[in-house]
Amino acid sequence: MELLLGAKIGCLLALFVLTLICGLIPICFKWFQTATATGRHRRVLSFLGCMSAGVFLGAGFMHMTAEALEGIKSEIQNLVIQNGTKSEGHSDDAADSAYMEYPYGELVISLGFFLVFLLESLALQCCAGAAETPKVQEQELGTAHELEPHSHGLLPSPSRGPFRALVLLLSLSFHSVFEGLAVGLQLTVASTVQLCLAVLAHKGIVVFGVGLRLVQVGTESRWAVLSILSLALMSPLGLAIGLAVPQGDSKAGQGLAQAVLEGMAAGTFLYVTFLEILPRELASPEAPLAKWSCVAAGFAFMAVIALWA
Repeated sequence: MELLLGAKIGCLLALFVLTLICGLIPICFKWFQTATATGRHRRVLSFLGCMSAGVFLGAGFMHMTAEALEGIKSEIQNLVIQNGTKSEGHSDDAADSAYMEYPYGELVISLGFFLVFLLESLALQCCAGAAETPKVQEQELGTAHELEPHSHGLLPSPSRGPFRALVLLLSLSFHSVFEGLAVGLQLTVASTVQLCLAVLAHKGIVVFGVGLRLVQVGTESRWAVLSILSLALMSPLGLAIGLAVPQGDSKAGQGLAQAVLEGMAAGTFLYVTFLEILPRELASPEAPLAKWSCVAAGFAFMAVIALWA
């Protein structure tokens, strides 16, 4: 028992330290500042951003969405079985089959997507200045395109960048808590270390991409550091909760609530990936095949990691 506790404490420290270091690298080194980059340096940063976009895409589909779908399906099956056991001979197999086949997971993920869409729309509706920003930006960039042959085209509105970065952090924070919780609930040293290594394998590169994203949207250094620090604390927090929960003590519906929250987080993550990260990285017409290769490479990395994670 003491060996298992020591292994979990070691995993807690490893999750915190790796997340913090990987997230702070693009924030602390001026080389990653895109505002002052020119020429080849700017192209390298652009390709690096495309690779991080592929990592986010892979994390959204191969990890967050896949885990949410599996968790929701499993919990729905358990609820149907429990209800059938309580009603015994009064259960309707056809109705149970209909409940089982309904795409609850996809519905929950879509609700997460539309929730962030609604919040962003409300924010833009309430802030008249933010709503007018895209038109002003379009006029300015249109003029710049006439004068500058290498214009990068239309970028997402600056007013939306910080909001979507916040949404990205929140969705990853939810996911990180559940990852840490899963590690904390393991019953053996081998399973604890194996799951922790699987989490570390993809968490480092994902958090590096978050730090890079915060730099690209112009977040102040202190707020960027605080954001990465709070994100780094999420997995250890989940692991600590797992340690505090007595083994075998699970309330009815607790697993379903966790699966639904993971699904909502996955939906918000996909929203930011498709409407903020990918459009920003692919806005420039420069080297489209190279950018595609970088996005594909980032996605392929996460797909390979999914074999173990």
